[in-house]
Amino acid sequence: MFYMLFGAHVSTSGGIENAPENAHEIGAAVFQFFDRSPRGGKPTYTDKSVAEFKANMAKYKIQECYIHTPYYINLASAENRIRFGSIGVIREELESASRLGAKYVMTHLGSAKDFTDKEALALVVDGINKILDGYNGATELLIENSAGAGQIIGDTFEEIGFILKKIKSKSAGVCLDTCHAFASGYDFRTKKALDETLKQFDKHIGLDKLKLFHLNDSKTELGSHRDRHADIGFGFLKEQAFAAIAGNPALKNINAVLETPEEELNYEKTINFLKNLL
Repeated sequence: MFYMLFGAHVSTSGGIENAPENAHEIGAAVFQFFDRSPRGGKPTYTDKSVAEFKANMAKYKIQECYIHTPYYINLASAENRIRFGSIGVIREELESASRLGAKYVMTHLGSAKDFTDKEALALVVDGINKILDGYNGATELLIENSAGAGQIIGDTFEEIGFILKKIKSKSAGVCLDTCHAFASGYDFRTKKALDETLKQFDKHIGLDKLKLFHLNDSKTELGSHRDRHADIGFGFLKEQAFAAIAGNPALKNINAVLETPEEELNYEKTINFLKNLL
């Protein structure tokens, strides 16, 4: 029987092999992490670190893990250094994730500020096709929806659906961030609102493409287009939104991670709250 598993973004301080233990300590069944600095650089771990990482995944009974790409990704940049660098980094992340046994790599797409929306979307599609060309790894690439501030690409289901339909490879899906979606005008606060949001997602993208949740409350109101995460229950979404998500039968096999800034929350307490919603 499938049911939603909960976790959080965890630290790899001291080495990636420490991440599974860090997840275990907060009661997480799954976790997300950066395998390199989110602001630049390359992964620095060794074959020994990879072996220890996998051993600790088993030791602490962690079900799945996911890698988040660095913050600077922009597949629609007018600067070739940034655009082609982003393509290279995402491909590297997929190869690294396959090596580590991570299930997904999720990424933001970038900004359309240098081009028209149509031109920017074409560059994103071209970039993802280049990333996935010849890729044979087990890790799947996920597009994370955005809040839509500053011409950021991927804030609407229509836009994400358009991109996915143009990708030649089928090895791509969606990570749905509740804060970003709420900021983009998609509501989750009641069962009725959630059902309508899922209906729109299915219409434009397809529910079969929804692979993972980022469960974040929002410090700003519906449709604000501002990316401001809040701890669950301390934003405009409130606890009932997450109860609706956790209790929806169509979502029972889609796992979820928390991403709220660590200084503002107790991950273990929030994960226990979510588990009690099932």
